[in-house]
This record gives sequence, structure tokens and C-alpha cells, in this order.
Amino acid sequence: MADIAKRVYDHAWRIDPIVRSLLDTDFYKLLMLQTVFRRFSDVTVEFSLINRTTTLPLADLVDEGELREQLDHIRTLSLTRGEVTWLRGNVFYGKLAMFSPDFIAWFENFQMPDYHLERRGDQYELTFRGSWPEVMMWEIPALAVLMELRSRAVVNGMGKFELQVLYARAMTRVWEKIERLRALPDLRISDFGTRRRHSFLWQDWCVQAMAEGLGDSFSGTSNCRIAMDRELEAIGTNAHELPMVYAALARDDAELAVAPYRVLEQWHEDYDGNLRIILPDTYGTAGFLERAPEWLASWTGIRIDSGEPEGGAEAAIAWWKARGQDPRDKLVIFSDGLDVEKIEALYARFNGRVKIGFGWGTLLTNDFRGFVKDDALAPFSLVCKAISANDAPTVKLSDNPAKAMGPPDEIARYKRVFGVGAQEAQPVLV
Repeated sequence: MADIAKRVYDHAWRIDPIVRSLLDTDFYKLLMLQTVFRRFSDVTVEFSLINRTTTLPLADLVDEGELREQLDHIRTLSLTRGEVTWLRGNVFYGKLAMFSPDFIAWFENFQMPDYHLERRGDQYELTFRGSWPEVMMWEIPALAVLMELRSRAVVNGMGKFELQVLYARAMTRVWEKIERLRALPDLRISDFGTRRRHSFLWQDWCVQAMAEGLGDSFSGTSNCRIAMDRELEAIGTNAHELPMVYAALARDDAELAVAPYRVLEQWHEDYDGNLRIILPDTYGTAGFLERAPEWLASWTGIRIDSGEPEGGAEAAIAWWKARGQDPRDKLVIFSDGLDVEKIEALYARFNGRVKIGFGWGTLLTNDFRGFVKDDALAPFSLVCKAISANDAPTVKLSDNPAKAMGPPDEIARYKRVFGVGAQEAQPVLV
């Protein structure tokens, strides 16, 4: 196990790469990548970094030259022989050969495309434009780089003992959370913390702590490289990126209205079992469930990723019951802004009514709140989203209007098409 404080203190390299592997990404990204590779290689998509915590001046904290060095280093990476073997020969979600030979052959020769970076006031404009299956791979490493460079900027100059105390306090906090979670029988919880982690080494430590502290209750990690190195399950299904791009490609309102279901029709063709998890909130959970085709009710479960999670889970339970499904056979995955108190509350309310899973992100792998002056290591909300597809703008409505994105006129159009009425804004911590 790495001595993280010593590694930070001894840092003396010209560049200490943050991302050292193309597999230092989330598993759902590879699953979506395969689907996109099969069907949409000719679609041009643009991704953009969006700092939703506008009070945090990233460009003042992170040196542009160092950021470029990190991004340029990522562009030199390709899969190693061992990584290809893991992708080709490992069992994922109970299935051997999850990834097809033609996809593996393409990915084996893949390298990251170019990027555009410039400073805009106290923020960075960082965008990636190109073939969808190429540029989509930038999302996770771009976020990981910015998050870790911010962490490095804050801890830079701390003394050896100060760093030891900082990480000892953070380790203690994580372990105290783990001890509380041990009290929940039959808990199923995974690490979802790659994109907003404090650092790679810290995420790796948190994953090892979860594995030791929770045993079989720890389902695995979304991070492919850590899953490979620690011989853990790689966890993940799909994300908002798919319906956002599919919707942007719609030629009229009629095609727009069915775009979220077209996504899942094709996902149904590609994957089965526990990978058939519905993510309904891109354009509002209530409307999605109301108009959903009957065959979706037979899917394994649903992921709640925005809005008020209790309400989302209750809506899913009512939807399954109305379609003759037993909710006790269904999986509800909670993954939005979780910390131990929220996990305990959701477990208490829904355990026994449904199968429960938790995807624990930022407040597992980046909870340094209150440990340094001015709370300078507090987590913040940084995302990297698809903003256009074939030059048509993308839109996300979410169950939380504070997370909505897109041009105002298109947001209004999407709300009309998807029948989204008044929404109650929730605080966005991460």
C-alpha cells in the first residue's frame, strides 16, 4: 500500500502523471463505448468541461502549463498487453467475452484525440470535438486531472508532518464511515468515485479499505484499472450521455419523444442481466415512466441519480406494481450525492421492499471537508458533458433543475415534448 503522504511530500518529478492508463476510467464508459462504436462512429460530438461551482476559480488554482502536460501525456497512452487480456478474458457481470473481437481490435490501437484549452477569466474552457467513440473517452480522465491538480495545488508546500496528519484524518473519516455501514445487513455498495476523486492513489486506498472493511457487502469499483489491479468486480451500466446525444440527433419532436426508449432498445440488444438498469431522469423520471413501453418493466432495475431519491424510488416501486412486477425482485441503485447518513436513511426506508444498491462517489473518494484552511479541499461540482451532436445542441433536464443544461429555447422545447412541469431545485454538492 502506498504511503500517500510521503509520495506527496517527496514529489519532485517534472511531471507526475495523474492518468497512467486508458483503463483509469469508469466501466460504464467502456460499455457505452462499445455500443457507440457499433452504431455511431460517424457522429460528431463535442464535449465540454463545466464547473458548476463558479465560485471556485480553477484557472487561478491550476497552472495551464501543468494542465496541458497532463492532457498531452494522456494522448500518449494506449492499452497494454495485460489490459487487453483483461478486457478480452475477464468475466464481467457473469459473462465471458463482454467485449466483441472487433471492438477489442479497434480499442487496442486507440489513442486519445486532440483537445482545445484556453483560459476564460478565472475558469478554463476545455473542449473535445470529433468522432463520438473517440472523444467520449476524454470525459473521465479530464475530470480526474482537473480534480487532482486542484488537490495538488492546495497541498503543495505542506510539510511532512502536516501531510501525514491530513491523510491520517481523512483515513480515519473513511474508516469511521465503513464501520457504520457494517451495521447494515446485506448491504450492496460500490465505489463510483473516479471522476471527482482527490487523487488516484487516494481512490485506490479507499477501495482497498472498503474491500477489507465491508467484505462481501462491497460489490466492486467503477474504476477499471483498480478493478483489474485489485481483482475486484468492475461496476457500471450506462449514463445520461446516451439519451442526450440520441435526442440531439432526432429530426423532429416525434423522434425526440422516443429517443430515450430507442437508447434502451439498443442497449437491450447489446447487454442483458444486471446491465439492464434504467436511468430515467435525463428528461424527467415521472414522464419517462408514464410513457415507457411495457417491456422495460421486465428489466432488472433502475438507477436514481437526481432529484429527491426517496421520491424517485417510490415512483419506481409504484410503476413496477402497476405493471404486474414484484418490486422485491427489482434492484434500485442510488448514486447521487451519497454520504453515510443518506445511505443509512435510504437503506432503512427501502430494505426489504426492493433490492438496494449504492454507488458511492465523491464523498467516499474526496471527503477532506474541514481539514485545511478555508476548507480549500472541499469537493466541488465539476462535470464534462456532451454539448452537441452533429452540431445540434444537447439538453439535459434532470429531476433537479439545478443540473439542467442546454440552450434556454431548447430546454423549453424539451420540457414541452417530455411534459416536464414545475420542478423543485435541490442543492448540488457534487
